[in-house]
Amino acid sequence: MTREASADDLLRVEGLTLAFGPKLVQQGLSFSIRRGSIFAVMGPSGCGKSTVLKAMIGLLRPAAGAVFVDNEDYWAASEARRIEMGRRFGIVFQNGALWSSMTVAENVALPLQMFATLDPDAITALVRLKLALVGLAHAADVMPSELSGGMRKRAGLARALALDPDVLFLDEPSAGLDPIASKRLDDLILELRDGLGASIVMVSHELPSLLDICDDGLFLDTDTKTAIAHGAPRDLQAGCDHPTVRAFMQRERADPADTEPAHGKG
Repeated sequence: MTREASADDLLRVEGLTLAFGPKLVQQGLSFSIRRGSIFAVMGPSGCGKSTVLKAMIGLLRPAAGAVFVDNEDYWAASEARRIEMGRRFGIVFQNGALWSSMTVAENVALPLQMFATLDPDAITALVRLKLALVGLAHAADVMPSELSGGMRKRAGLARALALDPDVLFLDEPSAGLDPIASKRLDDLILELRDGLGASIVMVSHELPSLLDICDDGLFLDTDTKTAIAHGAPRDLQAGCDHPTVRAFMQRERADPADTEPAHGKG
């Protein structure tokens, strides 16, 4: 059961059902994301985590239900209004999605060039600031192919922060990183939340990250195709009675084979 809508809710999902043609992905999802929180969308591979994220950021129209941004129904709005609302979102996809033909600085500058009315000097200054926020001030002129996996994730974060979003969506931010790089990225996400006041929605199956930085969440089930638990990951680990959730949250380490499908419908 989800709590009642509150003025503290930046995003609210009600009765969300997702499908690809006749294939049902998830159904009847209802949850809220508080301002300044880090909210986890959890569950095993193939359960629909990334698909839920796509519906929330405007890449997939739901089969039923609604997504509210500050109490405004995103999918009921006009296309122009949805584009405007979407500028409040910063998005980091699992592979970073950096343009390989552009330098790191050029990647970060792109949203500013497309959506802001700033002169080149102001854009350059903002790009430096965003790169400094993620510890990449030294890498402005580097090509993405020259970066480590962790650095590419941070570059993607810098680009997602370019337009000062109210909410950051992170799709498997720690995927492919070693434990040290993953911990550094978790620390950075916390710093960004605390320093910028952004709300964060994170799709992940990485147990250390879920337990260390997320303060609320939703657990999706593959078999029933709906949410079977809500709450902070630490609380679910300590006291959830559902056997599927308990097995997932109390495993000693993530299964190396437990990765999102390449087509991103996990």
